[in-house]
Amino acid sequence: MAGEKKPFLRLPLSVKPVVYDLYLKPDLEKFTFEGKETISINILEPTNSITLHALDLKIKEVELKECDGSIFKPSVTLSAEDETVTLEFDKELKLGEAFLKFIFIGELNDKMKGFYRSKYVRISETGHQIEKYAAVTMSCTTHARKMFPCWDEPSLKAVFNISVGICNMSHQALSNMPVISDTIEENGDRLLKFQRTPIMSTYLVAVVVGEFDYVEDKDSDGVLVRVYTPVGKSDQGKFALEVAKNALPYYKDYFQVAYPLPKMDLIAIADFSSGAMENWGLVTYRESCLLVDPANTSAVRKQWIALVVGHELAHQWFGNLVTMEWWTHLWLNEGYASFVEFLCVEHLFPEYDIWTQFVTDTHIRALELDALNSSHPIEIPVGHPSEIDEIFDDISYNKGASVIRMLHNFIGDHDFRKGMNLYLNKHQYNNTFTEDLWLALEEASNKPVKAVMSTWTLQKGFPVISVEKETLNTDGSRTLSISQTKFTANGQVHGDGPLWMVPLTFSSSSSPNIVCHKDILSESQKDIIIPSSALSSSEWVKVNPSTVGYYRTRYTSELLEKFVPSISSKTLPPLDRLGLLDDLFALVQAGLSSTDEVLRLMLAMTDEDNYSVWTSMSNVLGKLAILLSNVEGETELLFKQYNQILLKKIFTKLGWTPQPNESHLDRMLRGLVIGRLVSSADPDIVSEAKMKFANHLSGKETIVADLRSPIYKACLSSGDETTFNQLLQLYRGTDLHEEKDRICRAMGASRNKNILKKVLDFAVSDEVRSQDTVFVIISVGASKVGRDLAWQFIQDNWSKLFNQYQGGFLLTRLVKNTTENFSSIEKAEEVENFFKQNGCVGAERTIQQACETIRLNAAWLKRDHEKLQHFLQGVVQK
Repeated sequence: MAGEKKPFLRLPLSVKPVVYDLYLKPDLEKFTFEGKETISINILEPTNSITLHALDLKIKEVELKECDGSIFKPSVTLSAEDETVTLEFDKELKLGEAFLKFIFIGELNDKMKGFYRSKYVRISETGHQIEKYAAVTMSCTTHARKMFPCWDEPSLKAVFNISVGICNMSHQALSNMPVISDTIEENGDRLLKFQRTPIMSTYLVAVVVGEFDYVEDKDSDGVLVRVYTPVGKSDQGKFALEVAKNALPYYKDYFQVAYPLPKMDLIAIADFSSGAMENWGLVTYRESCLLVDPANTSAVRKQWIALVVGHELAHQWFGNLVTMEWWTHLWLNEGYASFVEFLCVEHLFPEYDIWTQFVTDTHIRALELDALNSSHPIEIPVGHPSEIDEIFDDISYNKGASVIRMLHNFIGDHDFRKGMNLYLNKHQYNNTFTEDLWLALEEASNKPVKAVMSTWTLQKGFPVISVEKETLNTDGSRTLSISQTKFTANGQVHGDGPLWMVPLTFSSSSSPNIVCHKDILSESQKDIIIPSSALSSSEWVKVNPSTVGYYRTRYTSELLEKFVPSISSKTLPPLDRLGLLDDLFALVQAGLSSTDEVLRLMLAMTDEDNYSVWTSMSNVLGKLAILLSNVEGETELLFKQYNQILLKKIFTKLGWTPQPNESHLDRMLRGLVIGRLVSSADPDIVSEAKMKFANHLSGKETIVADLRSPIYKACLSSGDETTFNQLLQLYRGTDLHEEKDRICRAMGASRNKNILKKVLDFAVSDEVRSQDTVFVIISVGASKVGRDLAWQFIQDNWSKLFNQYQGGFLLTRLVKNTTENFSSIEKAEEVENFFKQNGCVGAERTIQQACETIRLNAAWLKRDHEKLQHFLQGVVQK
């Protein structure tokens, strides 16, 4: 049973660290490490005890040396529950400087936290595979304490002199700073000493020991940039090197603050729990988030790598140079970097049209989660480490980025940049609260930034802006009667609910790309007059052009109808087309509009050819497909036929074969469209996919990287055990992580229960890295056949899975994605009861959100199923 939480306390402030002299020596055969450190501390208040963090470490020796040379041996008490070590002294310690020395040992664990081991494979001279290991750190959020005793809180910054002992002469060691000496000790070990770091937080400390190749270059300011890759794969680091080398000067120019370290290393790690980690000067990445193999990397993946590199390098300023005071302000790091990465990629790759994709990938995902009653504010008080991990979610990252985009639009780029410069200069090497950012942006813009933004960060959810009436006035102006209420996923409206200060913008049909009017709505209802100079009498007026405002918009049926010709003709810009569609779909899910309305609107979009708009359409189709997979009868088949009708024109236009010089976006669109046709079981597509798969296996013609995922799924969905074994052989035969990942995530497409059971066993076998296991199980849970199997598998293996992933986002991802697609009240209760009995520390909120989603699915299905079936029959029979 999950126990009651005890009150959480931060460390006492009577003692503060100033300098850590830290030595680590990993043993990659015994999977242990030795550590020694001397911490220069400042004793600020009378005390006879010192408490700092340590977890999973065996402390062999501790002593405190005062400035006069006196040495004291304290008693040592470790608390695994509090993750602390407390040192008790016989006398009160003198105020001022002292030196605290620890000798300790730890395990190089296999949990991808703290100081851990990562397995990689090298090919020997005789062509055999040899398993080897690297030692890697993941200190974020609170795992530095598993590596060395420390004050493991972001505000307790210090400087670090790091040195690393190496037993194996073929290994290299990397850390946050460059090497200053590399010597051989008396015992034959190598000792590498690194330059002193700037003052920084413990969660950014990084050490990697192993075998690597690298590519290098200097940026325009002379900063040495290296991308470290597995041995023999240095070419796969070239794309990331190019991005990093150009991103650093871009950020320097944008913030008007130079990158403060002499080097920037990016390294691909074989076992890595998240996508990447922004350690200052040594950013660690999952291989599939850094390496590009031109022959085997898809356009979607390449673009993702550009964004991840942009994100982590933004953190070098925003997070590392200026750091949140406590994890409550995590969104300051993550939301901000998630916004700025798009600025950077837009600058480096204008052909990606990345801001249009921001809305489908970031903005919409935030709105979907934030409409739930079990959402949380952007800023949420957190204490214990298990609570911290749970807020690494779509609210901190995606809502954070979306409200910053709205703010950027509200104050303008010039004042935004000016405010960022003020903020970074004032607080560099220090810690901040959210209010510090608002003050800097307010000073730069002379706009009420704090008043507006507090309504978006301190309360959960967002409003739906309803355009209730539109009146043409005698002077040619237009009056819009507009109201705001909290939008909820269940459609319930509370009359006295919260209000937001909403920056409103408007566009019109004559100039749909231009904002013709601005206003702020802070009350529940307001009549807004748009002057005659801004539009003519026959024009439509649209709220929230470019879908910049973080809210939903609801029009009357008559007003919504006015947009349809502009949607069909694509004279309405892509961001507005997808915004109208997604808002309507959210209203449908909430029961405020009928499902057939959104399907009718999409029939007006058969000429659509924009990748991001299709992403939004695909999101709608995917969610409906999952919902309808829960019912028996013909509705699911009719819906697949509807998909095929909708996709026919765009597939005919794109075809199977990439054209010479086609755009990056068309390459991505082809994969999206074929993927959607595969999930609709289009017979022509499936049969062509099988032929291409056979040619790929025989070596006759390799499948282009962009189409591998849908083709693998097509073959498995209609294939047998032979197909499964062929995919397994492909998996075993590649050493490109991206390809392994692609195959893993396709395996759940099988409709054969026996094969799906094999896939689940495969997921937890030694063949699948722990970081990927979760995604294999999720792929099984995505289908009608696999949903119950995956959920049962999780229940049967819960203690093992929980032990492996506890306190990390992989666990919350697993729980959410394998449960939320059910659609019966009974299932919601079953999921709730299982976790009540078995506990799930660190994923409580995720479970609430999943169960709320299941209940919403049940209500939606009950409400709309018959009407939807009737509508689909009408469309398909035409």
